[in-house]
Amino acid sequence: MKKITLLAALLVGGAFTMGAQTIEKPKFSEKVGTTPIQKGNWMVGSSVGSTGYSFEEKSFNINVLPSAGYFITDGLAVGLQAGAGLQTIKHGKNIWNYKVMPFARYYFPEGASETGRFFGQGAIGVSGFSQREGGSENSFAFSVNAGYSHFLSRNVALEGLLGYNYSKSNLADAKAQNGLGFSVGFQIFLGK
Repeated sequence: MKKITLLAALLVGGAFTMGAQTIEKPKFSEKVGTTPIQKGNWMVGSSVGSTGYSFEEKSFNINVLPSAGYFITDGLAVGLQAGAGLQTIKHGKNIWNYKVMPFARYYFPEGASETGRFFGQGAIGVSGFSQREGGSENSFAFSVNAGYSHFLSRNVALEGLLGYNYSKSNLADAKAQNGLGFSVGFQIFLGK
C-alpha cells in the first residue's frame, strides 16, 4: 500500500510540475537598441556570399570578405576588410582575385528599430587578380554600400549589403571596371 501511495504521489507531483513549465519559441531577433554600436566596441565578421556583376566584361564574381572594425564614436566604426574570390568571364578564363580595403561604416539613427539598423559603408584600397598562366595585376579600388543589420542577439547580427564597386589597374592602357554588388554576411559585436 505504501508503494502505491508513493507512486500516486509522484505521478500527481510530476503532472503539476509538467504543467508549470513553459516552452519558449526560438528567437530570431533581439531588442538591443544602441548597445552593440557604442564607442569602444569591436565588430568582427564576414560577407560570406558577396556577388557582383561587371558592366564591362559581362562577368560574375563571388567573394568572401572577412572584416574587423572599431567604434571610434557611437554608430561610427573604422576597420579593415581583406578577402579573396573567383571571377568568371563569359567566353573567357576564370580569375582569382583579392582585396585589402580599409573601411568606414556609419549606423543611421533614422529608421532604426530595437532589432535592426540601416548603415552606410565606404571602402578604398587595393584589389588584384591572378590568372593560371601566372599573370597578375594590382588595382586601385573603392566601394560604396548601403545595408541593414538584423540583430539575432546582443552580439550577433545578420546583414545584407547592396552597393557600387570600382577598380582601375595601374597599367597604362587599363580600363576602369565598375559594377553592382550584393552580399550577405554576419557581424559579431564585442565590447561593453
